[in-house]
Amino acid sequence: MITAESSLVEVAFAVCSALHRAGVTAVLSGGGAATFYAPEAIQSFDLDFILEVYPRDGDPGHVLVDLGFENVGHDYVHKLSRYQLEFPRGPLAVGDDLIRSWNTVTDGDLLLHVISATDSCRDRLAAFYHFQDRSALEQALAVAAAVNTDLDLEKIRAWSKRESMSEPFAVFERLLG
Repeated sequence: MITAESSLVEVAFAVCSALHRAGVTAVLSGGGAATFYAPEAIQSFDLDFILEVYPRDGDPGHVLVDLGFENVGHDYVHKLSRYQLEFPRGPLAVGDDLIRSWNTVTDGDLLLHVISATDSCRDRLAAFYHFQDRSALEQALAVAAAVNTDLDLEKIRAWSKRESMSEPFAVFERLLG
């Protein structure tokens, strides 16, 4: 049950699990994924889920309503929770790179599909690269620091080069230390 005290991660697990039971694979990305990896450093208030597998029969929106969410425009808001749900149009990608695998984390009978820490870092860097969003750079650095050895820096470097963003990547790498 989602309450006013539910954390972003608790809401994410509840939503992802309910959608999974309805035959939908929804993968957490964006600032919500960054908060998942670096909760002490980042606090997002929206959960961006990209739908990777859809149900064959009908709209899964009823699942969200059953959790206490209400559809408002393109988003879902909860009467008790400060976290809102967004479902950006797919495919699941960072820049021109399609994301074909993600992490599935379990907590008892709950599960959460979330992009990898490396892809979360790349996602935050994309906002820095393309929109000069310094807060996104700080978020990328926070994710990198939080996961440390789980970060594939070479993958980020190669992607940055393909995106023609080697110079901004150098800023990230210098600040990363």
